[in-house]
Amino acid sequence: MFVINHLISAGKAFSEWRKRERAYSELMALDDHSLADIGLHRSQIAGLVDGTRAPSPASRATSFPSRKNLARPKAA
Repeated sequence: MFVINHLISAGKAFSEWRKRERAYSELMALDDHSLADIGLHRSQIAGLVDGTRAPSPASRATSFPSRKNLARPKAA
């Protein structure tokens, strides 16, 4: 049973490693302008893919006020 659990664990670790490698390759293939559009700098890619570094607060999604606060009431 120990050997089976070890093989399953190794398979999962390999699969996760491949996912990280694929993500790294795809992000590195983008040009600097495309990376800037999604709020990344090339030097941040390795940390983001490895999970050791979170995106900066400036690159996170911004919440907007509800639509009713943005609309002006119609004049009578």
